[in-house]
Amino acid sequence: MSEERKATILVVDDDADVLKRIDRLLRYEGFSDLILCKDPREVEPIVDTRDIAAMILDLLMPGISGLELLTSIRERHPEIPVIVATAVNDLDSAIACMREGAFDYVPKSAETGRLLASIRHALSIRELQREYGVLKDSFLAARRPESPAFAKIITRNERMLSLLRYVETVARSPKPILITGESGTGKELIAEAVHLVSGRPGPYVTLNIAGLDDTMFSDSLFGHRRGAFTGAETERGGLIERAEGGTLFLDEIGELSTSSQIKLLRLIEEKRYYPLGADLPRSSNASVVTATNRDLREACRAGSFRLDLFYRLQTHLVELPPLRERKDDLPLLLEHFVAKAAERFERKTPTVPEELVLLLENYDFPGNVRELESMVYDAVGRCSGAALSLEPFRAKIRGARPGPQAARRPDTGAHNRFASFERLPTIREATEELIAEALHRAKGNQGIAAGLLGLSRSALNRRIAQLRERDLDGDE
Repeated sequence: MSEERKATILVVDDDADVLKRIDRLLRYEGFSDLILCKDPREVEPIVDTRDIAAMILDLLMPGISGLELLTSIRERHPEIPVIVATAVNDLDSAIACMREGAFDYVPKSAETGRLLASIRHALSIRELQREYGVLKDSFLAARRPESPAFAKIITRNERMLSLLRYVETVARSPKPILITGESGTGKELIAEAVHLVSGRPGPYVTLNIAGLDDTMFSDSLFGHRRGAFTGAETERGGLIERAEGGTLFLDEIGELSTSSQIKLLRLIEEKRYYPLGADLPRSSNASVVTATNRDLREACRAGSFRLDLFYRLQTHLVELPPLRERKDDLPLLLEHFVAKAAERFERKTPTVPEELVLLLENYDFPGNVRELESMVYDAVGRCSGAALSLEPFRAKIRGARPGPQAARRPDTGAHNRFASFERLPTIREATEELIAEALHRAKGNQGIAAGLLGLSRSALNRRIAQLRERDLDGDE
């Protein structure tokens, strides 16, 4: 059952027949926690002791008028959305109610659909208010979440910590969560943490969308009936059935085919699905978490991804930063991966040279944390001494960086970083500025600076010496 249907709704009306009619209507629509109140004098004790998500209030009642009660409720419990439903259908009454803070004004003569729409809107707003309050408290706390669910995520970066606090808050939401970020940023770890923090009793089930056509996707996710297709000799349940009461994680969601997107949208909106070959739908209460390294907004503009599905998926959006934007995590990640690799290779943990952090701080890591882990494992596997050598890392970085011709486009000079200069620097000026910037990024370490410039340390020293000699000679 969705959180909306679990919400407590208070209905206040002195007419018993009206109470019965609204009770039947709401229960038919799936709302089960209802409080029916015929005496307006009993309302204040109820709202003081119960967590009321929404209230339907009659305007004309004996003893205490609906308008008086509305004023009192708004003063004492402004968070409760109050929907005024009355037989009095005039503009002055509507204006008076809205001025006193009513969430909506619905004449009893209106169609039931209008009342239901107003209730759903009120509950949606109330849920957003609650989430905002929890988020505000979480972010103001400025702390790392204490849940062991985040133990695998190594970080001290404030942006990452804020994301973890956000994940801790929204993990219990019944709405979908979309995790985006470049390859290697840790989207799978976040998805697993969402499930662990949510406290859902069911299992954590994963499906990678990449390479699945519509039939394979439908069969994997929804299962099939016997005889649904050639070879379907027995009935088989899908992953959504296996994830009952738990979390379904769909990775590479940006690769989902157009026809499969419609089926996923139905699952999210209606919590229903059809196994292949089935005539009757089945229901699901599994929470849906998705991840992608694609730009889904661009995919929507290109027409390859449904806009309505995108908006459903990104109700809660977690955008992971690349490693190049969280370089302050490098020492922690290095220490973690070195210890992990040493344990795997069954050897003593080697020390990490200070120069290694400087070297890695000046690399962009297109493969992100996964690339760093690969580098460390390779270096630890090659290590024969007490300290890690920088050479395996230098070799990986040299191999990853494109040569000077890689980005060249023969038909334009747009690739040339000097194209926008009004005056070109002299060779000497360019050399001086390059060396100065390299030394700045390397924090004065000439070995690291030389690597950034593609030189040996001795070659860099010669160039620095030549520049100094020219300064002494006054040679321009």
